[in-house]
Amino acid sequence: MPKAVKLADIATKMGVSCVTVSKALSGKSGVSEEMRSRILKYAKEIGYKQPSVARKEALSRKSYHIGVVVKEGFLDEYESFYWQIYKHICTCALEMGSFVILEVISSDTETKRQMPEILKGNKIQGLIVIGEMEDRYLEVLNSKEDIPVVYVDFSRKDQKNDAVMSDGYYGAYYLTNYLLEKGYKDIGYVGSLQASGPIMDRYLGYVKALLEQGIEVKKEWLLEDRDPATGFIEEGRMEFPQNMPKAFLCNCDLTAGRLIHKLQQQGLGVPGDIAVVGFDNCIYPGLCDVEITTYEVDRKAMAKGAVDVILARLEEPEKPYGTYIVSGRMVEKQSVGQGKS
Repeated sequence: MPKAVKLADIATKMGVSCVTVSKALSGKSGVSEEMRSRILKYAKEIGYKQPSVARKEALSRKSYHIGVVVKEGFLDEYESFYWQIYKHICTCALEMGSFVILEVISSDTETKRQMPEILKGNKIQGLIVIGEMEDRYLEVLNSKEDIPVVYVDFSRKDQKNDAVMSDGYYGAYYLTNYLLEKGYKDIGYVGSLQASGPIMDRYLGYVKALLEQGIEVKKEWLLEDRDPATGFIEEGRMEFPQNMPKAFLCNCDLTAGRLIHKLQQQGLGVPGDIAVVGFDNCIYPGLCDVEITTYEVDRKAMAKGAVDVILARLEEPEKPYGTYIVSGRMVEKQSVGQGKS
């Protein structure tokens, strides 16, 4: 249709208001059937389509280029959690006729607030951010108003972006209740709370389960697990208290594997002496000789959700932002026995 044709043009031709035209085209009440028929006929003659319809048709025809950024600390030579999500995003985007361009963000790039190369020029139409980044750097990623940005596995309090997240809060709540049902009452948590939103969410789910049972949440049983600046997990940060709990809930399977290794070095068996549960159901091969009971995150669903949301945002840029939670499932393995506390 000619670009000059607008809703107001139809209103002027028909001698009615733009509101009347809008109601007629959208099938809403408040317009006589005669007037509705005339408006629809004229709109068809001039080839007018409502913006939402035009965007939907364009979306179905157009092949989009979607950028993906992820911090270098979240990727390595193994099949990390975020690397798997990225691969699923590529597959989902391709199935929907779009393509993905990846850029790994170095710590230096984030600190200096340098714009990613994929945001320069017209390389991409939408951007997916996998894993939490500094607020100041997120401002850089959101600086191009014509490129929508979707967060994966984190969200921000300003609610100015769509986000797709795993259900960390209730996942940890279920894991903690699982330990309680197994007879464990003295349960610690391993995770640096200030390192990321998901770690905090999982801690809060753990706290909820304990408080519901009238169990004290002991500060000395909250163990750090990573460098807050780089996000790298380090066994040396896990400082054991003198009075050890009988079980630990870890914010991810990688942390759980490191914890088990450190416990074994001190002569403690898992699950014989201490039970350990993880989160994600994703760990490097050969890292741990004990299969870890965990809460599995549906990585394919998270990836598909991210692609669906970014394409929907391209179709309807003005719709309200949302946070979409992807549920997971408990996976019982070998790291939990029968509690004695």
